[in-house]
Amino acid sequence: MSKQSYQGVILAAGHGSRMGPFGEEMPKPIVPICNKPLLAYQLEYMKAVGIDEVFIVIGHLGHRITQTLGDGSRFGLRIKYVEQQQRLGIAHAVGQLERHVTRPFLLMLGDIFFEIPDLRRMMEVMEEHECAAVLAVKEETDPEAVKRNFAVLLREDGTVRRVIEKPRHVPNMLKGCGLYLFDMPVFDAIRRTPRTAMRDEYELTDSIQILIDYEFAVRIAPVVDWDVNITYTRDLIDCCMHQLRKMNKHALTGEGCDIARGTELTDTVLGDRVIVRKPARLERCVVLSDVVLDDGKAHVDTVITRQTQLRGLTGLFEENTHAPA
Repeated sequence: MSKQSYQGVILAAGHGSRMGPFGEEMPKPIVPICNKPLLAYQLEYMKAVGIDEVFIVIGHLGHRITQTLGDGSRFGLRIKYVEQQQRLGIAHAVGQLERHVTRPFLLMLGDIFFEIPDLRRMMEVMEEHECAAVLAVKEETDPEAVKRNFAVLLREDGTVRRVIEKPRHVPNMLKGCGLYLFDMPVFDAIRRTPRTAMRDEYELTDSIQILIDYEFAVRIAPVVDWDVNITYTRDLIDCCMHQLRKMNKHALTGEGCDIARGTELTDTVLGDRVIVRKPARLERCVVLSDVVLDDGKAHVDTVITRQTQLRGLTGLFEENTHAPA
């Protein structure tokens, strides 16, 4: 067990504009991964390492998040919500918590689905080396994955010497994963962080670099086995397929579903109260709760909501004409 007690922070204020109409219906942090909200997985990780108080920064459709998660009691946690009035970057969102956070905290970005076998290792690194920050990292095989996130460069003693946000030229394959453990000096670094010229935001990687430049120790922990930043509908499909494989299932059906005889479900997740009135074929599909399908067609690589069908591989979407009025 860790000697130090920690608080949890999840950033869940993003808009999800690249998910098309789906992003207007539901905030990304509560999209269902095999019928469980994305944030529920993150809260379970935090609970497992002894965190009992979590601050969630909300913004776009924040009321949907508070309705879904409540006060946290069903997760064995206390959840407190803080609203980010302006979306000015990750560092700005973390800075909103300075008057709430009182001790070192674990930070997760709320639109990333993680698989983390040993999260406690981050606490062990912080306590063993008395760091100001520990960055979760993953050794990638695809340089594009590093370009979409941030690169981490190390000194010979294992401390971080530089972090590069969305590098154009990949210096190595060590990727920062949107999972961090911070001590209190990070708030002073955030106050010193300028807005970036490129995105006109306050970047958390700039705050981390300020910590490094002011000679605070920043280290890494390779604790992430698998991670997906849920940006497009295909990412939601991929996460559900990953979980189905872990569960050794080819399909998952929620409560209260009514499925027409002869319907074929392959690598598909149905939410609660889904009705399929005519025999259909669904392959690599995610069907959200309360959808009614009566077209008898084949659906492949598609997220189906009550209002829209979003094709995961093409990014196209169309109105769901079979949605109930």
